[in-house]
Amino acid sequence: MKLDHPILQVALDFENLSRALQAAKEAVEGGADWVEAGTPLIKSEGLDAVRELKRAFPNQRIVADLKVMDTGAFEVEIAAKAGADLVTVLGAADDDTIADAVRGGEKYGAEVMVDLLNVADPVARAKRAAELGAAAVCWHIGIDMQMAGKTPFAALEALAHASPIPVAVAGGLNSETVAQATRAGAQILIVGGAITKSPDVAEATRRIRQAITTQSEVATDLFRRVSEADIRQAFLKVSTPNISDALQRKGALHGLLPHHQDPNFRMAGPAVTVVTRDGDWAKPVEAIDRAGPGDVIVVDAGGGTTAIWGELASWSAHVRKVSGVVIDGAARDIDAIMALGFPVFSRSISPNAGEPKGHGEIGVEVVVGGQRVRPGDWVVGDASGLVVVPRERAQEIANRALDVLEHENRVREEIQRGSTLGQVQKLERWERVG
Repeated sequence: MKLDHPILQVALDFENLSRALQAAKEAVEGGADWVEAGTPLIKSEGLDAVRELKRAFPNQRIVADLKVMDTGAFEVEIAAKAGADLVTVLGAADDDTIADAVRGGEKYGAEVMVDLLNVADPVARAKRAAELGAAAVCWHIGIDMQMAGKTPFAALEALAHASPIPVAVAGGLNSETVAQATRAGAQILIVGGAITKSPDVAEATRRIRQAITTQSEVATDLFRRVSEADIRQAFLKVSTPNISDALQRKGALHGLLPHHQDPNFRMAGPAVTVVTRDGDWAKPVEAIDRAGPGDVIVVDAGGGTTAIWGELASWSAHVRKVSGVVIDGAARDIDAIMALGFPVFSRSISPNAGEPKGHGEIGVEVVVGGQRVRPGDWVVGDASGLVVVPRERAQEIANRALDVLEHENRVREEIQRGSTLGQVQKLERWERVG
């Protein structure tokens, strides 16, 4: 494979072919060189996805991302007959599988790209893939790995310099990072979400094409993977429904309602946990002195109906830059709290306050709103409610929640063009059988 300029390959990781075809049309208008039937699309629609893409884009190279692991010649053959010009085979496959895939492709006019996903020594495997007849290799950081903050750049430059065949790169690329990848020596830039999740696919493609051509970053606030240092800002960008979806519909705290006059408010921070008795406001107030800027105080008051939090506690927490308070119990002075603009969630409201008796503990595991919350777990709240994210998964879930939001932005655009949610998602087709 000889390439006279860097290639932009758009990865269509959809479940419905109709959406993939529309996104591909816009991407090609924006300057995409190659069109990839992504693995989810092929698993969902079969090789008809490749056939339809080839029919729609006869002048573009069509890539079938089969990730072949066995029966190399047979799987490449059926993809080639469907219209694929390039078929992916996993680098973890046996040498015989790769060699057989290459031979099968030669018979039917398709080339093989070896995907180095999770290969321990990508340079050695790239050299061996070239010896076996592969046309290219792909240094690939999978989506689940991206969510944990991994990027393809640590090994890319060494691989690009050492590989005897062209190197593709995939792994959360956007209009900023494609320039970095091109400068590192990648010749095929595989971009998925930064194109297909954009409300304006053609414009997103043009921006990425520009970044590749000039090898200069085109600034974007979207389609980024956040680092551990950026977790708070990521959670403040998304909604609690986005986070719940990212957690596979888990993590919601039930029965606790927000007291805030701004419907667009956001609260996010690590938990400072408190256990107290109904009406005993000593430990919740003491927790204010334990909390740092950005923390969320989470109080298990047993669902009681006597207030353990009010205006003066809210002022104290606000002055210390605490993000908010969550109470599985009662709060009072709601008018003053709302005027202050300090986020408070509680199960109930009561004008009656108890006494500061000092029962309970700070910094222990609690159960609030039916969910276990440990010290340091992330608690996020907005007008839709509350969700808790395990501290060890915070970076991953922040990235997944951003991904959910970005997917929703594209669906919203399709609805605004005249479709409906049911039509976009093809709900009847995907109803569970039996």
